[in-house]
Amino acid sequence: MTTRWAVAGTGSMAEVFLADFAHVDGAEVVAIGSRSVERARDFGARHGVEDGFSYADLVTADVDVIYIATPHPQHHALAITALEAGTPIVVEKAFTASLADTNEIVALARERGIFCMEAMWTRFQPAVVEAKRLVADGVIGDVIAVQADLGAFRAYDPASRLFAPELGGGATLDLGVYVISIAQHFLGTPDSVTASGTRYPNGVDASAVIHLSYADGRAASLACSLTTESPGRAVVWGTGGSIEIAPRFHHPTRLVVRRNGGDAETLDFPVRGRGYVHEIDEVNRCLAAGLTESPGMPLDDTVGAQWVMEETLAQISR
Repeated sequence: MTTRWAVAGTGSMAEVFLADFAHVDGAEVVAIGSRSVERARDFGARHGVEDGFSYADLVTADVDVIYIATPHPQHHALAITALEAGTPIVVEKAFTASLADTNEIVALARERGIFCMEAMWTRFQPAVVEAKRLVADGVIGDVIAVQADLGAFRAYDPASRLFAPELGGGATLDLGVYVISIAQHFLGTPDSVTASGTRYPNGVDASAVIHLSYADGRAASLACSLTTESPGRAVVWGTGGSIEIAPRFHHPTRLVVRRNGGDAETLDFPVRGRGYVHEIDEVNRCLAAGLTESPGMPLDDTVGAQWVMEETLAQISR
């Protein structure tokens, strides 16, 4: 059975995601949604997709799931409309621009029993899946800390979506979601958040340093920035060793496993396409199994990450 997808959005994120369907078995994109039908059809024509819809009419398309890849503040309205129509959704990270919007979407999805997942592709990368398995098998003992950073220099342009507050611009929603999610994947949602950072002249966050604390003493040290490049390194620390997720942890191809007293072991993991294939496979698997949430990216994690981001932005703005 082939899963029929619709893509809501015609920006760069939608473009790279759609391209990976060439590497997926059992799934195809059959509809595009945009602000206008003409824009949707033009984008679709460039990618071999015939049907184009306005956002308002996209829920009338004959599809099994809608992937939402618009700017963060627009996710809420599109997600609610799709869920009210009974259509499963995959929502690009950051899931929304506020904790209240995230909670509303999650509550409706659970009330209606409709599949809903944040499109955190990192969780489904083969290297990250293996790192999670190694931790579960006790290879590095009990996890006590996570360290992660992600920086990508972008020249400040207040006219760009990346720096526009009304479009959810800024380092935390664009890059911070990655470092928060990887920490959460191995430690869970924290008990408290301490954050500091810098801001652009228009008030949008340019960088953030985030410390997550847990009641049992575990911790995460995280950083994200739009003003500097960084290695994109993530390390999971345990009582018996560590696992480095490399070379850039949000789409890695390698693990370096270090056991206390032993030599480092390097494990390589090829990815298919650009790497979005793996989350597409996960959605198809969940839909075929009748699941309403992904075990690899549960909605509780989405809510927890949104809370951390909201706390971070509030503390940076003080």
